[in-house]
Amino acid sequence: MSEEILINVTPSETRVAILENGVLQEVQVERTSKRGLVGNVYLGSVSRVLPGMQAAFLDIGLQRTAFLHASNVDASINGLNTSAGGDGEGDITKLLHEGQKVLVRVIKDPLGTKGARLTTHISIPSRYLVFMPHSSGVGVSHKIECEAERQRLKEMLESAEGGYIVRTAAEGADDLEADRAFLNKLWQEMQEKAKTAQVGTVVYEDLPLAVRTMRDQVGAGIDKVRVDSRESHQRLLSFAQKFLPEMESRIEHYPGERPIFDLYSVEDEIQKALERKVQLKSGGHLVIDQTEALTTVDVNTGAFVGHRNLAETIFKTNLEAAQAIARQLRLRNLGGIIIIDFIDMEEETHKQLVLQELEKNLERSHARCSISGVSGLGLVEMTRKRTRESLEHVLCEQCPTCSGRGSVKTPETVCYEIFREIMREARQYEVKQYLVLASDQVVDLLLDEESTSVAELEQFIGKPVKFQAESLYTQEQFDIVLM
Repeated sequence: MSEEILINVTPSETRVAILENGVLQEVQVERTSKRGLVGNVYLGSVSRVLPGMQAAFLDIGLQRTAFLHASNVDASINGLNTSAGGDGEGDITKLLHEGQKVLVRVIKDPLGTKGARLTTHISIPSRYLVFMPHSSGVGVSHKIECEAERQRLKEMLESAEGGYIVRTAAEGADDLEADRAFLNKLWQEMQEKAKTAQVGTVVYEDLPLAVRTMRDQVGAGIDKVRVDSRESHQRLLSFAQKFLPEMESRIEHYPGERPIFDLYSVEDEIQKALERKVQLKSGGHLVIDQTEALTTVDVNTGAFVGHRNLAETIFKTNLEAAQAIARQLRLRNLGGIIIIDFIDMEEETHKQLVLQELEKNLERSHARCSISGVSGLGLVEMTRKRTRESLEHVLCEQCPTCSGRGSVKTPETVCYEIFREIMREARQYEVKQYLVLASDQVVDLLLDEESTSVAELEQFIGKPVKFQAESLYTQEQFDIVLM
């Protein structure tokens, strides 16, 4: 499989696209004014301790206070994070108190109306390692399957102080000492900065998106990294020379006049990823709805009628849908609870094969996924780790016309609302006439199909009613002026 990374850089925004065999699989967007917070370390202050929730809210200098659950508080840490010790583990009132200064790391960006989620378990990533200063022991990424290689990597860090996780990129690495020394020096600098910092100070800020992509996602399987900014190209080359010498020759600057995302049809794929319906090659389609609580995916055969029998048609549609769903979850960065309604299958073999296909395609996702199997209603329930906003939430906002409902009242419904409002006003006020301001569609209906109803209303209240179309009004918006 060929993999390419495209990086589009502008002064206000950086976008990264990951392509597999020329097909877009993942998009990440970072805006200069709204950089993601995940991975950043702050010096925070406890604002409120809530024993009933076993949690605390901390001021870390953001617009909203951040959330810290007791399960994410390390009871053994010292210095700025002094707590009651191991005896208080699990009891938030023994771990934290109001006004206490705490060094915390962001593990989830603010999502919707919720503030950022925090942990006191500090971890600092490098190319090959993740350093956890308050822990001990060495862990190895589960994606490194060779037991001999896992043991070799562990032995390299046996004498190191603190806890380490060996990342997937370290497979085959000859030396981890440079990464270890870098992380220890960085941790010392963070501790020194925290001693004199004010509450809300960023003690450690994660790398910008372009460099972070090089650190986290560029491996031996990446054939090419193309970036359209000369300055960013030089920065990536410098990073590669220091940490990824084998990748240096694969980093290219794209000087073309045609936008790099247009060249690979990435812009078109991003637009499709914002739509509810996803067409399948067979003629079937998916309908994806993202809500506050969960995301639902409905599979339909659509125009696909198959060639043999109904069971085979349904099976083939579900197999294709399993591949498409895994890609869409990654592309749209959908997380949390996900419910998939595959077309009902009678044969158990078909159900298992579809689930296996879904699991196989989800393995390529960097976010942790967990599938709980098929429920009693025939639905596939799964979760996908969510750390950043979905693509839709980054690029879009709630519709001002329907306020997120996804539908608007018909002109007929608005007409009858106007009639009821005029009746209400007529009982309360003595006026000479009424002027109704409404959208073009509503006024047209009032003057045409509903003209008889208007005449009856005028006769009933004994006052004339005039209408004025306002082109800037939405279909549901209207005003009644008393004259």
